[in-house]
Amino acid sequence: MAIGTPLQLKRTINVKAIVTPTWKQEAQNALQGQLGQVDAQIQQLDLQGQAAINEIRSQSANPVHPNVLQQIDNIQIQVNQQKTQLLEQKNQILQQLQQVQVVNLEEEVNQGQIESFFELHPGDNLIEKMQVEIVLRDGVVVEIRGAA
Repeated sequence: MAIGTPLQLKRTINVKAIVTPTWKQEAQNALQGQLGQVDAQIQQLDLQGQAAINEIRSQSANPVHPNVLQQIDNIQIQVNQQKTQLLEQKNQILQQLQQVQVVNLEEEVNQGQIESFFELHPGDNLIEKMQVEIVLRDGVVVEIRGAA
């Protein structure tokens, strides 16, 4: 590569959103949808666990045999572990929902990240070129901060 030839690099760009009533409503709807999915997964897990236990009991000649009881215990342990994970996930979503409800209008919040490519030339400030943010208001770009 010759001196003075630009270099093509990839960078991560932070995307921020300005909180508006529309943003709040959309965020709340998305989180409510996630809560519904987690609740459905918990309900499905309970049903599957109970069905597996019933299947073991119905196939066993002696439902109180230690091996049968051990199988049932193992299923209950697995179900409880998965249920704990789902309940933790639900708790995180509830915390996010609470944060959305208390965030002030016109405040900027992190929306995520995207990647882009840029050219780096001799003499460019790499740190400035890497520090780029996009600010959205209801999905529309209102500002690009940093070196484009």
